[in-house]
Formats: sequence, C-alpha cells, structure tokens
Amino acid sequence: MSISSLALGAKKARRLGDDAVMCGQLRPQPIRVNDTELTYVEQGRGDPVLVVHGTLGDFRSWFEKLTPLAEHYRVIAYSRRAHYPNVWLADYTRCIPTVHAADLATLIETLELGPTHIFGHSYGALISLVLASQRPALVRALILGEPPLLSLLDATSEGRAIVAGIADEREPARLAFADGDLEAGVRVFLDSVIGEGTFEQLPGVERDRAMDNAAALRAELETPPETLFSTLTCADLQRIDAPALLLSGELSPTVFPHVTRELARCLLRVEQAMIPGASHDLWNPPVFTKTILDFLAKH
Repeated sequence: MSISSLALGAKKARRLGDDAVMCGQLRPQPIRVNDTELTYVEQGRGDPVLVVHGTLGDFRSWFEKLTPLAEHYRVIAYSRRAHYPNVWLADYTRCIPTVHAADLATLIETLELGPTHIFGHSYGALISLVLASQRPALVRALILGEPPLLSLLDATSEGRAIVAGIADEREPARLAFADGDLEAGVRVFLDSVIGEGTFEQLPGVERDRAMDNAAALRAELETPPETLFSTLTCADLQRIDAPALLLSGELSPTVFPHVTRELARCLLRVEQAMIPGASHDLWNPPVFTKTILDFLAKH
C-alpha cells in the first residue's frame, strides 16, 4: 500500500470518528446492499423513519436535523452508493434512479424494517417516489422535500421551458467538472438550486461534506436528463397508496413549485406544507420539525 493510500485511509478514519461524535457517539455502520456496501447510522426506538439524502449529501446531511424525531421514532440515515464514505465503484459513471431505489428497497428488507416512513430530500425524494411506485408494500408514509421529477412538466410548453432552463443552469457546473475544477462545479451547482452565494455562506464543515460528494455530482451531471430525473408519469404515481407530505421552501427556485403542484395533482393521498423563509434546503428548524412530527403522528 502506498504512503498516499495510507494517508487517505487515515483521513477517512478521522472523518468517520468525527461523524460518530456528530451523531452523538453513534457509530456509522456498513451494510451489504446488492453489489455494494452502504454506510448508515440510527438512533431512537419505535416505528422506523428512513432518511434518503439528495445530491451532494450523505448520511450526515439530514441526520442532525432529524435527531428530535429520535425521541419518538427509530431514525435511520444512510449514504447512497457513490456517496461518502462508501467505496467508489469503478462502473459508477451515471446516476440511475431505479438503481438507487433498488438499493433502498434492499436496505429496508435487510434491516427488516417492514413498511417504513421515508423522508426523502431533493434527489432522495425522487428516489423515494420511484421506490414507492415499484414496491408500495415497503412504504408506510412519504415525506417528500421538493423532488426534481421533471417528467411531470413535459405536458405543457411552460413546463418544457422550465426543464430546458434547468439544463442550461446545470451546464456551467458540468463544464467546471470537465475542466477538473471540482470546487467550481459544486459552487455553481449549489448556487443554482438554493440561491446565489450558497457555497460561500456554508460553514466550513458543510462545505467539506459537499466536496466529499463532488464525484457523485459529476456522475449526475454526465447522466442524460431523461435518465437522471426519471420517467415516472402521473399514472405511475397513482399506484402509490401511502400518504404523502409534500414539503416546499418559500424561497425555492421556480421549478420546484411547478413539480410540487403536479405531484399534488397525481398522488392519491397527499398533504402539503410550506416552510417559511427557507429555500430548497427547507431549513427552518422549529417549523420543519413540527411539520414532520405532526404528519408522522397521523400515520
């Protein structure tokens, strides 16, 4: 083993130690899922709530924010394939939502969770929808934070224009990655989905976490949009019988309210909640936590 490999291993070990401290001394655990190994952490007892992170995220992204739920539920957060600290698979060159949904299904089955409350944020919410449409028996309730299910916007000229605009916004980030400038790619991407200056305003630890997952973002940006954003239709969504809560940020970019409106039209059992003062990160702690707890208490 080379000195550089040893250094990288030591750095990863230190970071995992920091993650354990961050998670209240809970040790991140590996679990074999399909053809890879994923990392997860859990806290609390009761009905399971499984957290599915979005782009540039991993198990750390929402676990801290959802720890108040652990007073009432068994909260489990995991890192999707190709996300920190999981081993990078050499053949992971595209981000395919059905592959991630299959991982999620296997995770639920391997942990023997039974029908599960699933909270998905952003791309994690899209994966949660794919799972719920394909394996509805695994889902007890859905909490969906602005999934980019752009296929729902194909029916109108306005929707198609919005989708085209998304492609244009993503191109500078893709080009930055192609030039080898990972930080510029992450900066441009975050500024486009949350708001100008987002990357610069992140605390150092959150910036480091985003950079930990830059390679996964690069794979997303190289994935054709019709694959990346799924081809789920309204008819597919109507196969989902689980109750769903659609969370929206008051300050989120235009695309997300349009998708949320279509989701509300298609899903059979749906509630909606606006998080005031929040963008796509949905982070307004008192409102966010109370909204989720109130929904889960009903289901």
